[in-house]
Amino acid sequence: MGVTERKERHKEELKRDILSAAKELFTTQGLEATSIRNIAEKIEYSPATIYLYYKDKNEIIHALHQEGFKMLVSHFQVLATVSDPFERLKAMGRAYTRFALENQDVYELLFVMKEPLLHVESCVEQGWNEGDRAFDILMQTVKECQAKGYFQTLDTEKVSFVIWSTMHGLCTLRTSGHLGHVTVARESGHDLDALMTSAYETFVVMLERLKS
Repeated sequence: MGVTERKERHKEELKRDILSAAKELFTTQGLEATSIRNIAEKIEYSPATIYLYYKDKNEIIHALHQEGFKMLVSHFQVLATVSDPFERLKAMGRAYTRFALENQDVYELLFVMKEPLLHVESCVEQGWNEGDRAFDILMQTVKECQAKGYFQTLDTEKVSFVIWSTMHGLCTLRTSGHLGHVTVARESGHDLDALMTSAYETFVVMLERLKS
């Protein structure tokens, strides 16, 4: 490996370290309480080094959102081979749940914390293709379901939003710990994973009934 390649690798590794440290600090101590200096101290570099790659905290948050949505899209893209759109739609729900539970810090930054979104909105001129792409995949799948005769009396975007908001609500209850306080969970003796599965399966039954 030549000098140029080593420098480029070091640059990419440092950027990953910056984003990893920022993600941890944002989710543990809050966005406003985290400074560029805090991030620099976390990775044992000077603040000046951070500014070589990101001009301010907004750019760091924007980069975290881009990476997070790329991860979510990758969970959806592996389902492209599922030919039946309704089966794919159900699989996307399971994939979304898996993404949320396996990447809780990322999920919180993307969908729960208000402050990061406000900062991302200040960077919209840079584009937010990854976020749009995730919802577009959902809408395209709903459109394919409609082409097969499902949900035909319903608006595509509205159906997609209801599906996403339902899955988001379920995942947020789980990742925030609130699901553990749901009365039915205590009375039934189900563990949280079983309750998540049960709630998701009930949602699928509702979708089945809406198909015609």
